[in-house]
Amino acid sequence: MAEAMIYMTCQTITDAENIGTVLVERRLAACVNIIDGIKSMYWWKGKVEHANEIVLVAKTRDSLVDELTDAVKAMHTYEVPCIVAIPITGGNPDFLRWINSETMRS
Repeated sequence: MAEAMIYMTCQTITDAENIGTVLVERRLAACVNIIDGIKSMYWWKGKVEHANEIVLVAKTRDSLVDELTDAVKAMHTYEVPCIVAIPITGGNPDFLRWINSETMRS
């Protein structure tokens, strides 16, 4: 099985915690890390925007990326939320097995 890390951003810590909780409870992610206090600059509707945001990093399996993406989009407050899958190409085999075991559906 292959694993992935999903990089996402949110506007508030409450949004991030709500999304992270749902992803873990639905077993779409084995774990979600929330990193508060990032500064973002981006083009939006013809101008450069500056914002304070929160990063979420979810660990999941490749086969769940589409379902996870759909779940986040359904909950997210942004019109076009950042949800980017990054393949995990190596790491602690025990941790990678843990990701897979915690995203199993019963």
